[in-house]
Amino acid sequence: MKPRVVLSMEQALSLPYATLRFVHLGWRVIRIESFGAGPGLPGDPNRYIGSVVADDDRRSYFVAPNVGKEAVAINLKDPKGHEVLRHLVRSLDADVFCSNTLPSRYEQLGIDYQSLSAAKPDLIWAGISAMGPDYPDVPGYDPALQAMAGYMELTGEANGPPTLAGVPIIDLKAGDEVYAGVCLALAERAETGKGSRIDVSMLQAAASWLITTLPLVDFGCDPIEITRCGNEHRKFIPTNAYPTKDGYIFVAIGSDVQWRRLTELPRFAGVGKAGRETNQGRHADREAIQTDMRAVTSRFSTEELAADFRKATIPNAPINDINQVRAMPALADKLTATRLPDGRRVRMQPMAVDLPGKGGDFAFPPHYGEHTRAVLAQAGIRDGDYDDLARSGIVPASA
Repeated sequence: MKPRVVLSMEQALSLPYATLRFVHLGWRVIRIESFGAGPGLPGDPNRYIGSVVADDDRRSYFVAPNVGKEAVAINLKDPKGHEVLRHLVRSLDADVFCSNTLPSRYEQLGIDYQSLSAAKPDLIWAGISAMGPDYPDVPGYDPALQAMAGYMELTGEANGPPTLAGVPIIDLKAGDEVYAGVCLALAERAETGKGSRIDVSMLQAAASWLITTLPLVDFGCDPIEITRCGNEHRKFIPTNAYPTKDGYIFVAIGSDVQWRRLTELPRFAGVGKAGRETNQGRHADREAIQTDMRAVTSRFSTEELAADFRKATIPNAPINDINQVRAMPALADKLTATRLPDGRRVRMQPMAVDLPGKGGDFAFPPHYGEHTRAVLAQAGIRDGDYDDLARSGIVPASA
């Protein structure tokens, strides 16, 4: 797929993650941030979250999702700003426009599909919001959506409180849906010549992942099947994080064949009691099995147990911390990277999949509004006209 031009009115994480994936493809991504008088610091609030690693508007939490992008600032509360945006869409031959602001603000900011597709009929338009355009005033924040979509009810110890996942999985899921939807829309445009609109509801996207729990309601499931169960698996027994002499090891028995391999190991022979040969039988004895497993694993080191499990082809893993994950041979040479303004190299998460011919080093994120004048100049707005816009409060004077 040839490189595309993406204009993205983005903030926080869900949409910046989606457009980062476009950066990985080698596309040009221009992030649009608000400009004009108002309370608080200018632009994306995430610019100011985390430790100062470069300067005040490019802090640690902002860096990884925003490498390789350009940044412009436009006052979209003013109709003149709407004109500038439509001019950019046309003059830069933008393929995609994205936004993750409240749907109730689309028209007042001039970013609604009708306005922008009138400027460029083959434009692909994508929006992320909490619950889609039918619920235009609901803010979309990952923790709140984890609560709303049942994720917190499913996460944590059985007798403990509802718990957030350790990563903002709904933000990232919504971003992936934009990425996939835009790629599909571009493929369809190649056949039809027509643009399209994509609306991603964070709630709906999250609920689509309830594939192992939500359908069970109509099967008359036991309530324990659709609530918290700690590190156990609701269906496959035994699966859990088990204590060892020097830490923990995660073991997952996903079939009766794997159970037989487990109980053929000398250390675990005593766990293979009558009646446990099938997963159904193990369900009936799950608490006792978990106790028996812990009694064995706690007597040996993690590596001793891992060696046994490898020989028996039983799924297992250590509980790695993030430093250990980064150092894994399977990932270490796949990490993406950027360089701080002082030249220091910063390693970041790998791409989701390998992209042949695509490099893994990306430019450091831009300052707020850094490319406004340059991007508008490319769109044919000369310095004098730019200065007029600056005096009118539409764009920053110094960008």
